[in-house]
Amino acid sequence: MRAIDSTDLKNKLIALKDRVSSSDSLIVAYSGGVDSALLASVAHQVLGDKSLAVIAKSPSITDIEINKAISLSKTVGFSCHIIKTDEIERPEYKANQPNRCYFCKDTLYQELSKLASKLNYKTVANGTNHDDLGDYRPGIKAASDHGVISPLAEVGLTKTDIRALSRDMNLPTWDKPAQACLASRVPYGTQISSKLLNRIGAAEQVLRDLGFDQLRVRDHNTVARIELPISEFDKLLTPSIKQEITKRLKSLGYKYITIDIEGFRSGSMNE
Repeated sequence: MRAIDSTDLKNKLIALKDRVSSSDSLIVAYSGGVDSALLASVAHQVLGDKSLAVIAKSPSITDIEINKAISLSKTVGFSCHIIKTDEIERPEYKANQPNRCYFCKDTLYQELSKLASKLNYKTVANGTNHDDLGDYRPGIKAASDHGVISPLAEVGLTKTDIRALSRDMNLPTWDKPAQACLASRVPYGTQISSKLLNRIGAAEQVLRDLGFDQLRVRDHNTVARIELPISEFDKLLTPSIKQEITKRLKSLGYKYITIDIEGFRSGSMNE
């Protein structure tokens, strides 16, 4: 982690708390990742029972990640509510075009807005950070369409800032690898289905069971393309580990198991 100006970070945290406080009551779109975990924690500090973290259960995220997120909320002490979303039923989402994320977030924010109205919460917020604003993220438009605020981005908090603040606050997510919707492992134009997402989730869990943490399994029909940091290639190619991965991924229906020699990188399907 690069050196950070502590005064600048302190000022950003003050600004974040002020922004959260101005909302009066807040629902946080929560995933258990580093960004939304920090926002949910700060919202709880500032607003107490007037804040609620809400996580969406759908095929786009594994049950293991859902359970980790719930466990984190209990450890930190903020309230967490679970809803179900059905983006997988939307033809626009299934079509898996480059704007797929818009329809996923549109569905999520529709449900969060309904919940906010039902429970009398004034505002819905997401964990978008300042770095995200420079990336291709159709979900940001969905947030704008539904009046969802992005406090982290508004006060200029970058991913590096958020990790530093999370570490200072003793949040276990401070060094958690970035996670993304399972549909991001599928080439654009390949139809999304629950069965496909479940296979990807199972494939990635195979690698996590073997001690890998930062990873993606990109699904190319009969080919599983594994992305790992290049520093972990030697471990992956250890005969016993290679054999175990090959056996278990082939049992999921993959015919070929490959390594991407460029290594791990977020958003490689956008290349």
